[in-house]
Amino acid sequence: MFKGVNKVIRIYIYWDIVINSAWGLLGPVFAIFILQTIAVGDVANGVKIAGFASLSYWAVKSILQIPIGRYLDKNHGEKDDFWFFVIGVFLTGLVPFGFLISFLPIHVYLLQILHAIGMSMVVPSSWAIFIRHIDKGREAYESSLDSTLLGIGVGITGALGGIMAAYIGFQAIFILTGTLTMISVFLIFLIRKDMRPKDGQLHEIPPSRPF
Repeated sequence: MFKGVNKVIRIYIYWDIVINSAWGLLGPVFAIFILQTIAVGDVANGVKIAGFASLSYWAVKSILQIPIGRYLDKNHGEKDDFWFFVIGVFLTGLVPFGFLISFLPIHVYLLQILHAIGMSMVVPSSWAIFIRHIDKGREAYESSLDSTLLGIGVGITGALGGIMAAYIGFQAIFILTGTLTMISVFLIFLIRKDMRPKDGQLHEIPPSRPF
């Protein structure tokens, strides 16, 4: 499956599987957490909080991604991409631990904003690295491999998250999600020496990148 896939892309795919699987645990039960813990059983209020939580995340992420992407495109080499990638994942990993001590709607909104800041750093930087290092002539295959494996991981952990919420509670999910996200930071450091300097070494290959 990974035959002919270069080191950077392999590590990227491993990272993608770990972080998306981690958040797959939380995704299916997040609204239930809000209803039970933040809205304390008030369904109407819980729905409203969940809606504004989603707005907080997507609005901030959408606003920040473009200027960050423009900055990273100023040909600093891949050093800035790497550190934006690392810091963004680290900030994202703090969010589940924050949910452990959340009990007000404002806590959820602020954590969603922090998550948005982290991911607005991760998305343009990680995709830039993926695009530059993808093996020429294997763009569609390697993109599909990434999408397929992370999809399997998210599907499995989504089911596990539901089971864990039912029998163990939300705290275990938050701890595991945050821990796995932090572990994924160390995977990124495995490609640090493969990052290219500022010069013509950076190539442009249009990938078939999944969303």
